[in-house]
Amino acid sequence: MRIKEFQDLMRKIYYERDSRRGIERTYMWLVEEVGELGRAILKGSSEEASLEAGDVFAWLCSLCNLLGIDLEEAVKKKYPGYCPRCKSIPCRCKEV
Repeated sequence: MRIKEFQDLMRKIYYERDSRRGIERTYMWLVEEVGELGRAILKGSSEEASLEAGDVFAWLCSLCNLLGIDLEEAVKKKYPGYCPRCKSIPCRCKEV
């Protein structure tokens, strides 16, 4: 499944509910899911982390739907097949 297809699926399933919740509260749900992913990683549970990563992606798609962002196009624009800073594969930027 392509990113756009998944984002469209999230729109079909959740857009009406997401619209009622609004951008700010949908963003807060995304942040909560990122926190749950972090806790799963720290716990060392790759199975739980996998599920939480799916939740993070789903909430990101929902937020992008509310903001009118085509996530697949945004990713392609930001990451055109190489590091956007140094233009290399693999990245050769100095670590920060």
